[in-house]
Amino acid sequence: MTNSTKNTASNGSEAGVRARPAQPAVIIQATKGWSSLQLRAVWQYRELLYFMVWRDVKVRYKQTALGVLWVILQPVISMLVFSGLFGVLLNAPSNGAPYPVFVYAGLLPWNYFAGSLARSGTSLVDSRNLITKVYFPRLTVPLSGVLAGLVDFAAGFIVLVVLMLLYGIVPTTAVVLLPAFLLLAMLTALGFGLWLSALNVRYRDIGYVIPFLIQIWLYVTPVIYSVSLIPEQYQFLLGLNPMTSVVAGFRWALLGQAPAAQSSSLWVFGLSILTMFVVLISGLAFFSRTERTFADII
Repeated sequence: MTNSTKNTASNGSEAGVRARPAQPAVIIQATKGWSSLQLRAVWQYRELLYFMVWRDVKVRYKQTALGVLWVILQPVISMLVFSGLFGVLLNAPSNGAPYPVFVYAGLLPWNYFAGSLARSGTSLVDSRNLITKVYFPRLTVPLSGVLAGLVDFAAGFIVLVVLMLLYGIVPTTAVVLLPAFLLLAMLTALGFGLWLSALNVRYRDIGYVIPFLIQIWLYVTPVIYSVSLIPEQYQFLLGLNPMTSVVAGFRWALLGQAPAAQSSSLWVFGLSILTMFVVLISGLAFFSRTERTFADII
């Protein structure tokens, strides 16, 4: 090969190298404060969030004999048991509404909250293989646990519509506020889920505490009984439980029961909103402070 040929080949190869587009560099740095939550990155990774939600739904009912029917059977069976015990045997008051519809209107948002809290509370530990190998906003993990429950909620809501038709109940115009009460349940589940998921990374006892916590929480929320059973001087404590206003709001919007009948006065509802925001903001702050250690200790 002549020198001119060698020069031509070398010049061609150098031109080819120069012609290659520069590959973008991704630099991952530890951040502090609220910026570590990377809320903008959560939106950029929305497709990943969608696949996490879809994976959660598929895994839950994969290789089950009844499949998605469990979404309907669980609240219906609970409604029948509570109706027999409290509605028939104990004759618990339901503020003029048929007790099966009364209790199911409370079970619908409660089951969504309980399922979302259980999934988000253990979500980080359940996704430890993904967290230790792939970079993505960690906030998407508990968030996917909250969003996945919307599928169950939609199926359960169809059952509630059927019950209302059977009993001839027509919702009031307040039904347009139903998404607001659902949003309150979502933010409450996310706030507590952030706390529990971050704590569960360091203390695996949290995984055993969550089912017990949900069971106790059910009985301090007016799901299977009316708030009128609570003495008036203690009803202000209901405002410390955001799910009280969620359950009362659902019954008000769907069954036409006035908030006062559910002891859901404005100040109690306002206290519930304040409690929810305190838990959510503190949960976000705690999650952002401990997020950079998840991959090391999970």
